[in-house]
Amino acid sequence: MRLQDMLVLLLLPHMREKLFEVYSGILTGSGSPDIYPYFVDVNNTKRVNGFRGFDFLITLDARPTVGPHIPVGEDIFTYRISAAGVELKSFKHLRGPNIDDFPPNYQDLLK
Repeated sequence: MRLQDMLVLLLLPHMREKLFEVYSGILTGSGSPDIYPYFVDVNNTKRVNGFRGFDFLITLDARPTVGPHIPVGEDIFTYRISAAGVELKSFKHLRGPNIDDFPPNYQDLLK
């Protein structure tokens, strides 16, 4: 669990960059989503080229938020991590945002 948490922390900047891009068409500028490590689950890890190969795929389920932890959706990221660096292999926006999840004083964050 500790290693997974460290890996999530290292991937957060990459995830935030993609979330900003995806949610900029849904949320106003002040409503840019954030992602916290405790709202990210590691779904799967795979060593791509066998035993002791240093090329990995990791799939993460993330639930970004705005304001005081108001959920804005759910997204799946798959990253390739290798000696060449970190590469986003796939991204899937599963759901959200749902206006019913937003308190009235935060609904102006939705476009």
